[in-house]
Amino acid sequence: MRPTFRFLALALVILPAPILAGELHGRQNYKPFTVGDLLSIRRVADPQISPDGRWVAYTVSDTDRSANKRTGQIYLVSVSGGDPRQLTSGPQSATSPRWSPDGRTIAFVRAVDGSPQIWTIDVQGGELKKITSLAAGADGPVWSPDGKWIAFTSDVYPECPDESCNASRLKQAEDSKVKAKVITRLLYRHWDSWKDGRRTHIFVVSSSAGPARDLTPGDYDSPPFSLGGPDDYGFSPDSKELAFVRNTDKLEALSTNGDVFTVPVSGGEPHRLTGDNPANDLSPQYSPDGRYIAYRAQAQQGFESDRWRLMLYDRKTGQTRSLTDEVDSWVGSFAFAPAAQSIYFVAEERGRHPVYEVSTNGGSARKVVADGFNDDVKVTPDGKTLIVTRQSLTSPVEINRVDLAGHTATRITKTNDELIASFGLKPAEELTWEGAGGTKVHGFLVKPANFTLSKKWPLVVLIHGGPQGAWEDAWSYRWNAQVFAAAGYVVFAPNPRGSTGYGQKFLDEISGDWGGKVYTDIMNGVAEVASMPFIDKDKIAAAGASFGGYMIDWIEGHNADPRFQFKVLVSHDGVFNLASMYGATEELWFPEWEFKGTPWTNPEMYTRFSPHMFVKNFKTPMLIIHSEKDYRVPVTEGLQLFTALQRQGVESKLLYFPDENHWVLKPLNSELWYNTVLEWLDGHLKARSE
Repeated sequence: MRPTFRFLALALVILPAPILAGELHGRQNYKPFTVGDLLSIRRVADPQISPDGRWVAYTVSDTDRSANKRTGQIYLVSVSGGDPRQLTSGPQSATSPRWSPDGRTIAFVRAVDGSPQIWTIDVQGGELKKITSLAAGADGPVWSPDGKWIAFTSDVYPECPDESCNASRLKQAEDSKVKAKVITRLLYRHWDSWKDGRRTHIFVVSSSAGPARDLTPGDYDSPPFSLGGPDDYGFSPDSKELAFVRNTDKLEALSTNGDVFTVPVSGGEPHRLTGDNPANDLSPQYSPDGRYIAYRAQAQQGFESDRWRLMLYDRKTGQTRSLTDEVDSWVGSFAFAPAAQSIYFVAEERGRHPVYEVSTNGGSARKVVADGFNDDVKVTPDGKTLIVTRQSLTSPVEINRVDLAGHTATRITKTNDELIASFGLKPAEELTWEGAGGTKVHGFLVKPANFTLSKKWPLVVLIHGGPQGAWEDAWSYRWNAQVFAAAGYVVFAPNPRGSTGYGQKFLDEISGDWGGKVYTDIMNGVAEVASMPFIDKDKIAAAGASFGGYMIDWIEGHNADPRFQFKVLVSHDGVFNLASMYGATEELWFPEWEFKGTPWTNPEMYTRFSPHMFVKNFKTPMLIIHSEKDYRVPVTEGLQLFTALQRQGVESKLLYFPDENHWVLKPLNSELWYNTVLEWLDGHLKARSE
């Protein structure tokens, strides 16, 4: 059982003298971690093990301030560690490195002449070869095990039979002076893009280049849109078949029913494997011996945040079974052991990602890496070692080697170690308190590097989005707790009802109750932290995005807790009017699940917890941030909120990004975001003068 806040506060008093002295007087020898420093962090991603098990290919992205973008290149590092070798260079990014089966070349994606295409590079000599030249571009290369083919995706017009037709249609659209759109069905735009009649299809092309062949023709996306996760297509070990994901439901805006299909690499009619499940089946992966296809599945139709289970389809018997019914958490990345006797996977648990192993014959899963935030699991060909990414609130992503005999993780890249060490970032402290109904709630506290018990600190409460999401002991670029801590704030990151990593029941209890138990969970946590002797309870702020922005809007109309008051608020891409948001968002399954219908079939659910119904109570100064290309929570939500605050005479400011989506990603926009938020907080809490 985790210690409560009160026990943690007491522990600060009984620390050994050297540590206590540091806490009492602070450490002044560290540089403050600024927004500029955050932008200078090099981003490590996408580790891929070579076929001989000796090397890891991965990407490192750097910020180009003059171009206001990030450029990634491919690097190689030995599995045993050492100095990395840069494999690609140039002004364009090289992404998605994938080894050829013989280990001599790497396929990757690069946009040299406008559209991204598949290229290969000789690992020893560095010779480049362009593999695709599609007008619509190409992405996501995957090699066939025999080395003859590369599968990839491209967004094409489904009615076009060939590349000539697609190229003509794209040029016609680009050259037309009329930019009007004619829409006849829902899901006409998604995330930050208009569909414009195109579909994602999977193609195969000879690994020596040549014409590409569409394996998934038709008016469907194959695979469906995703914001991350394991690949949704892959070759069988004999290279004769491809497994992929497709959603064939007519009303896509209401459907979370992706299914796993197989199709011959030579072409033909796809075969559906998972038609009996009305919910999502994603991430198919063949076992090395070809007997199984493992994939991740949900069970609740229309609920995108149902628990992800690891499923195993037996190609010999046609039977399917779950391997992780006993794991009450979401399965993330996974990989077969070389002999297919087991599968390694990660699953979220209280803000971290342990690594598990489960036998393909069934039985309980066991932890093989119990600590840390691990992801991108890969297994070396000899089965003795895992390669994973690891990160924390004090360390950006780096690649680690896990010795399965000793279950120990060793860092093999040290991309940002020297830079990060100069800031003295404090590890997160874990906290537990009683939420609504006495339920135990968990979260994190992050203190400044120069923290001292001899003064009182202002508090910033960060509320995560989702709502089915979580604050984790992991690095972040969009809401980096260390930037706020370095600016002079103690940061509290609660994981209330609806948070992942605490069991499906805890997660489910937010649906239909957005301003209920979750609000109590947060407020009780803030009250506990505010009572700590080093917190200035007259200087408390709250900030959040997406659902976190919604909760900020809700707090604006309910900022009357007798235990403390929020002095200032920050709402980023928050839902202000539940009914109007329903009418303009794209994935309608989300509000219809959360609020049990539509605004006209269940109007009470769309008013009971809608912040716009409580504008008469608005009085707390608020910064609103919203972006034009946010189709998940459309920009009109932020505009309505700003109008309401101004009409109520509440001090408010609107930061509007015309070129961002639900996230603020461009480096200079991110810098402006952080500086605007910190200036807003400082102006009301005066933290930087401390």
